[in-house]
Amino acid sequence: MKTFTEYQTIVTGEREPRANHHTLLSCVLPRPIAFVSTVSPEGVPNLAPFSFFNAVGSSPPAIIFSPATRANNTDKDTLNNIKATGEFVVQVVTHDIKEAMNQASANYPTGVNEFEQAGFTQVPSVHVKPPRVGESPVQMECKLVQVVKVGDGPLSANIVIGHVLCFHVADGYLLENGTVDVEKVDLVGRMGGDWYSTIRDRFELGKPGPV
Repeated sequence: MKTFTEYQTIVTGEREPRANHHTLLSCVLPRPIAFVSTVSPEGVPNLAPFSFFNAVGSSPPAIIFSPATRANNTDKDTLNNIKATGEFVVQVVTHDIKEAMNQASANYPTGVNEFEQAGFTQVPSVHVKPPRVGESPVQMECKLVQVVKVGDGPLSANIVIGHVLCFHVADGYLLENGTVDVEKVDLVGRMGGDWYSTIRDRFELGKPGPV
């Protein structure tokens, strides 16, 4: 193992938020993508990807994602819809749907249905109102637990904590041990800039005992 002796220290409080944003995104990667569907109080579906996303607990099963405040200091439709309805669905993003997912990320006006714009199929959910993405093999219906605000102004975080009410896993994608078939699901992750990655190159490390 290489030991580093020289470092460049970057003090975040002395930089513009956008500079910190770029550095952070290139430090924390690859990032899983939450493809989040919501509905507005008027019943209009919304669909958008977020790469500030992870699983955080199992009893109850819980996830977090953060629709950061826009550069113009406005909140995204996803966050507004979740605050109003308390419901959302998280889909995984596979290699097959990467281009359509990217299309759904465009800056559409409020009230536009990204399912239609990107060519996705709306599938009714069981426990919540937002529809599911029929082209995603894994979906999680969620109820809002809490929104935690971190910071203020442009690029500040809005951490959405969700309780996973149920999982939907496509036939043939769930293994006998209860895990999703990683090879078959073929997920993509977010890198810095316009770059994405796959999970096709993998290795195993068993849990070690004490040295």
